[in-house]
Amino acid sequence: MLSKIDRRILAQLQTDSRLTMQELADRVGMSSSAVWRRVKSLEEAGVIERYAALVNARKSGFGLASMVHVSLARHEQANVDHFIREVLRHPEVLECFATSGEADFHLRVVVEDIDAYNAFLDDFIFRLPGVSQVRSNIILKEIKADTALPFRQ
Repeated sequence: MLSKIDRRILAQLQTDSRLTMQELADRVGMSSSAVWRRVKSLEEAGVIERYAALVNARKSGFGLASMVHVSLARHEQANVDHFIREVLRHPEVLECFATSGEADFHLRVVVEDIDAYNAFLDDFIFRLPGVSQVRSNIILKEIKADTALPFRQ
């Protein structure tokens, strides 16, 4: 269970992970050495997995985003394992979720344009063993895309 101060530290880091330890300490009301120890502990516990820059996809040349809903014909473990291995190898798949409901997997995919998306489907998704159905929802407008967890202070 995270302490109140851990949640405050995490909320600040999610806003700006480039803060110095002193800046972070000032924002959460602790000494920089105490904050450094807490951050180190959160990293070692796997609460903080990594640090990253958030890049605007459209401004970076990735003009098409899609939610891809994939159903497998048979849930043979070999097909599931192969599907997961292959998805992990494709950088255009930003997120992949195994879900209950109509589809077995939901992927968020970004590519340069419709031609690149067609190639992604033809050369990758449609060739995977066990795939029985693929539905695409092209993302027309991004309404909300937060990455920060809603820590209560």
